[in-house]
Order: sequence, then structure tokens, then C-alpha cells
Amino acid sequence: MALLTVENISKSFSSTEVLKDISFSLEKGEVLAIIGSSGSGKTTLLRCLNFLERPDKGRITVGDELLLDAEDGREYTEAVTRKKRLHFGLVFQSFNLFPQYTVLQNIVLAPELLAKEELKAGHEYKGCTTFAQAQKAIHEEALGLLDRVGLSAKVNSYPCQLSGGQQQRVAIARALALSPDILCFDEPTSALDPELTGEVLKVIKGLKSEDSTMIIVTHEIAFARDVADKIIFMSDGIIAEEGTPEQVINNPQNPRTQEFLSRFNEN
Repeated sequence: MALLTVENISKSFSSTEVLKDISFSLEKGEVLAIIGSSGSGKTTLLRCLNFLERPDKGRITVGDELLLDAEDGREYTEAVTRKKRLHFGLVFQSFNLFPQYTVLQNIVLAPELLAKEELKAGHEYKGCTTFAQAQKAIHEEALGLLDRVGLSAKVNSYPCQLSGGQQQRVAIARALALSPDILCFDEPTSALDPELTGEVLKVIKGLKSEDSTMIIVTHEIAFARDVADKIIFMSDGIIAEEGTPEQVINNPQNPRTQEFLSRFNEN
């Protein structure tokens, strides 16, 4: 069974159709890279997956749980939406760290809020039955994540004291702190200077494992080719071509894909 199944997702803003009948699936441990020109619908697709936008039609399933059937007319409460959103972690282009909080505080904030909510409802949080236990476990995990992204020395720093690459690595650790089924990246290096791009791409590549499932919207074609198991090329709101990196990047069949890749000196 696929970990993620996306069926016939469509989304319009006013009279502009941004996504047109998008369907794909992803197995656990796979990395999907989505490439395409600006305005092709890549970010809107990620926002639909993360429940930041509601598709006009289509279905999203994670494992055996149907998260969304856009045409059933159901309205979700904010609490229900938050719970569905936990299946996905999203790393934004512009970091979106809280400037008033330290690196550690940025990472533990959401898990601590979730722990309080779960414990208040009478549930355990990751095996913890009290907030003190949960808080200790959350902080230990956060420190481990900071070590994983190479920022153990910055635990008490504020975002303004970090480079753009360091801020993005904190954002990655923050997304991982909620243990999402699928980690999504929306052009994670587009706001970075070229010399900082490599450090972030190295961290993302280091996350790849059998247990880590990722969707990466990127304009870094060489990186997509190296890290992805599958590539989707989007154009004008549709999937114009999909396949392995060898198929899509090294041997594209669709003229739109060929034209897009011709702008890069990677082949």
C-alpha cells in the first residue's frame, strides 16, 4: 500500500485554474522531487497537501486513512485540520521562524502545544502521561535534531544571529520535531545565497532513509536528480511528465520538459 495517494486534485483561484486533475502516489521511504517553472502549480500542490488550501476536488489518503475528499462538502474544525496536518511537515522558502524565540524554543513550541492538547484530552503523548515527562522528552529530541542538522552550538541563539542556511536548517529540525509521515520542502534554497545552498541540500540529502518520505519542490535540477526516487515535472497546472530521474531529467520525452531543462546546463 502506498503511504501517500493523491487523486484528481484540482484547485482554482477565481477563474484561474492552478491545479488540473493531479494524481500521484508515494511509497514509504521514497523521495519525490517536483520541478517546473514558476506558476506551474508546485507550491499550491504542497499547500493543498498540508491543508493550507482546500482543493476544489480530489482525494488525499495517507496509509489507509482518507484525509480529504474535497467534494464531500464537509467543513473541518481547526482542531481536526491541525490533526490532519500532522501527517505532513512543511519547510517554507522563507524559514518562518519566530524571531522572539531561541533556536530551541522554535523547535519545541509546536510539540509542547500538541502534548498539552493530547494530555488534556486524556491521551498519552509519545508514551508520556504528564507534561513534565513530555517536555523532557521533547527537549531531548529537539537537541538530537539540532545535532542531526549540525547546529548543536546554536541552541540558545536567536534567528537574527544565524545565517540564512542555518535558519533553514532550524526550520528543517522544527518540521521533523512533530514526526510527520511525509516531510515537504517548498523550494528550500530559493531564499539563500549560492554559498549557503550547499549546506541545506547536504542536510536534506542526509535525511534520506527507508523511514523518511519526502516531497521536495526545487529548482536545483542536479540535486533533484541525485536525491529523488521519482521526479514530477509540472507545467500549467498539470503533471506533464513523471518517472525516475533517469527518465525525466536525462531522457525527457515531453517537449515542455525538454524546453524547461534546456535552460539548465546539467545534461
